[in-house]
Amino acid sequence: MKFFAATTAILVSQASAFQVAPHQASRASSALFAEYEPIEGEGKINLKIDLDIPKVATMDEIEKGKKVYCRCWLSGTFPLCDGTHQKHNEATGDNVGPLIVSVKKD
Repeated sequence: MKFFAATTAILVSQASAFQVAPHQASRASSALFAEYEPIEGEGKINLKIDLDIPKVATMDEIEKGKKVYCRCWLSGTFPLCDGTHQKHNEATGDNVGPLIVSVKKD
C-alpha cells in the first residue's frame, strides 16, 4: 500500500502543476487532445500485455531498494523494464524511459 500511496502523491503533484484558467479550459482541452487523435489502426498503445482484460493495472509494494518500471509497453518483463525502450528510442527518435522507484534511506 505504501507504493500505491507514493504513486498517488506523485500523480497528484504532477497534475497540480498543470493549471488552466476556467476561461481557457475548453481551448486547452482541445489542444491537448488534438495531439492524440488516433490514426486508423494506430490508436492503441498496448499491443501485447494482457489484451484479454479491460484494463491493465498493477499494484506493487516496495520496502527496500528500487524497482524500474516499464513506460513504453514493450518490455518482455512488463511491468518491469527490460531496456527495450532503448531500441524504440533509436528507431523512432523518441525519448521514452522507465519509471524508477526507490525507498528513501533513513
